[in-house]
Amino acid sequence: MMTSVELFSASESDTRAVGRALGTCLRGGERIGLAGELGAGKTCLVRGLAEGLGIGPEQVRSPSFPVLLPYAGGRLPLYHIDLFRLPAGDVDGLSLREYLYGNGVCAIEWYEKLDEPLRDFLAIAVEFAGPERRRMVATAHGLGYDAALQVLRQLSSQSR
Repeated sequence: MMTSVELFSASESDTRAVGRALGTCLRGGERIGLAGELGAGKTCLVRGLAEGLGIGPEQVRSPSFPVLLPYAGGRLPLYHIDLFRLPAGDVDGLSLREYLYGNGVCAIEWYEKLDEPLRDFLAIAVEFAGPERRRMVATAHGLGYDAALQVLRQLSSQSR
């Protein structure tokens, strides 16, 4: 069963707040697949996730060149993966499996470039909906994302 939640953001701080709220309810082992055009706000959302996990958001930057940036110091580790520059992300060839299916939280920008489909993950599509406005659609694939969807539903009712 797939369940989706639609949210809107009017600023970078709104987008970070969505990530922060999401980060507070994660318990480890989750995969967050992020899709959207360049500049839509995927990395901004990851900064919020870091905050929600107790990691300093100033550490988070776009990992476009080093593919994987691990962040520690919070209640759970955060693994930030960006596959933008890769033609197809070979999970084993890139040694990503331990991060994708480990005990931390894994946020994957351009997740659709992985050479094998993710199992049990929360997809978040971030789209431009105006000059400063973003539309985010979160869709749970598999089990274990009920708490995250509940938090996003609460935010959704406030973001319309």
